[in-house]
Amino acid sequence: MLQLRSKSRSKKGRGRPTVYRAEFAEQAKKLCELGATEFDLAGFFKVSVPTIWRWRTSIPEFCNAVGAGKYKSDDRVEMSLYHRAVGYSFHTEKVFQHQGQIVRAPIIEHVPPDVGAAALWLKNRRPQQWRDRQEEVRIDVHMSLAELVNLSYRSDLPELPPAKAAVAEEA
Repeated sequence: MLQLRSKSRSKKGRGRPTVYRAEFAEQAKKLCELGATEFDLAGFFKVSVPTIWRWRTSIPEFCNAVGAGKYKSDDRVEMSLYHRAVGYSFHTEKVFQHQGQIVRAPIIEHVPPDVGAAALWLKNRRPQQWRDRQEEVRIDVHMSLAELVNLSYRSDLPELPPAKAAVAEEA
């Protein structure tokens, strides 16, 4: 016998069940702190990249966790770029042999500022002063050919030196 479905039945529960679990948010945050991309997250959770995008739009906890992880990762890169731009020092030790003995001597190494990193930093932090200027100068001249010819014969224009005048006449 044929049974009719009730129209009051909700859409909830239709389709394939999600593989998302609550612990994915914390795992995604930690992965993003280490520099993971959506592609990396998809590989880790064994889903497609569009699924990661869907989780980010439909699950606020996951979206916030991914955003927080990426923000922390970006902060680390920003600080590294800053240190590279201004130069930095770090403690290390030099190991050498003296009279048959291994000797460890603590030293401070200095890394000089990197001009490229400084330029990148300034172009992004102060773009008005440091952008690569490519200003275009445009002059619109609306003149008929007759006006242009008359202008070229004006007597108040400075005369060319003889050598340049000879070259201009040959052309």
